[in-house]
Amino acid sequence: MRDTGKGDRVLMAAAIWTLMLAAGGLFPDAPVRADDFLRLRNEMVSGQIVSRGIKDTRVLDAMRKVPRHRFIPERQRPHAYEDCPLSIGEGQTISQPYIVAFMTEALDLKKEDRVLEIGTGSGYQAAILAEIVSRVYTIEIVDSLAERAQKTLKSLGYTNIDVRHGDGYKGWPEEAPFDAIIVTCAPEDIPEALKEHLAEGGRMILPLGSAGSVQTLIKISKEKGILRVKDEMAVRFVPMVRQTR
Repeated sequence: MRDTGKGDRVLMAAAIWTLMLAAGGLFPDAPVRADDFLRLRNEMVSGQIVSRGIKDTRVLDAMRKVPRHRFIPERQRPHAYEDCPLSIGEGQTISQPYIVAFMTEALDLKKEDRVLEIGTGSGYQAAILAEIVSRVYTIEIVDSLAERAQKTLKSLGYTNIDVRHGDGYKGWPEEAPFDAIIVTCAPEDIPEALKEHLAEGGRMILPLGSAGSVQTLIKISKEKGILRVKDEMAVRFVPMVRQTR
């Protein structure tokens, strides 16, 4: 059963910040010293993530380690650790930190897992995953974002992440199956390729629903070839789109 109270709070916060960004409510410049980012990151984890019930120590350690400010445009870096999504350009956002942590924990990851991510965006979610599992494969449909994410991840020393510019609806067949799949954009139906790419015993988490409407974050488990679906919370993500050519 979905916790509608928690979901509504998350949805309301995301909606408010999305409206501010869409309306051009750019944030004032407020320089932050480099040595303050670690403090802000630790405060983010304790105040936004642990306080909301995330318990997996591997997820918490990854959220404390990965420099979220490196994945967003420089002007917005003073706000990198706030409790909201932020624009990364091309009409896309980096998710609220709590949502990143929640979706990661929900996958019940193991060190040896191979994970497929659909919707690289800034590369932040891929970095969090790469701190926990052996290999991450991530697909981004917007070429400029894929290129930027790849550069950021390389600059931070990640060698266990493969970035591809492509259509997430097609998955990554030559590397399938995957122990876990995470989708950070919302399709209206579960893509068939992703169902096929999920290994036996695998887990998938994705937002499902129409663009501009309330969507449902669902977790899928594959048991003896059968997909079992569990609703988690109400959310709002950018739509998942297909390549047109």
